[in-house]
Amino acid sequence: MSEATQQLKAARDEFVAQWGALGTQWGINRTMAQIHALLMTAPEPPSTDDVMEELQISRGNAHTNLKELVAWGLVRVVVRKGERREFFEAEKDVWKIFTIVARERKRREIDPALEVLRRCAEESQSIETAEGRAFHDQMKQLGEFVEFASRMADKVSAMKYGFALQMASKFF
Repeated sequence: MSEATQQLKAARDEFVAQWGALGTQWGINRTMAQIHALLMTAPEPPSTDDVMEELQISRGNAHTNLKELVAWGLVRVVVRKGERREFFEAEKDVWKIFTIVARERKRREIDPALEVLRRCAEESQSIETAEGRAFHDQMKQLGEFVEFASRMADKVSAMKYGFALQMASKFF
């Protein structure tokens, strides 16, 4: 293996490891994020076997996480003529990755939390004690804030990348 190949492998391995750690911040498991990183940096779409070998994970773990990445829309299945195996290709456009992750986190985390806040505000609306009114007001304010933040995130992720950068640079 040439020195350049070794350097590339070391850099790629470091990226895969760190992306895995970052993935837990987005609400996905480490292995799923590592597979995503591996696919994002793959010169050619790898098979499940390739993913298993590179990350030293079981077939079940690879299959489950690849299936979830496909469900998120971060990865697509690539079919090659004459091949029985499936190959996988990651979305490489950074803005699309951001919008997909934002959409999925909203659907999986923000929307359910907002529903709980709304339900708690509704259920406490008729409580006439000072503590009940304070609880209701807090739930209502939290719900309004989360709804506002959710709408803002929807607007930003619906923007084109260049326009979003221009808006962000003016805002900050």
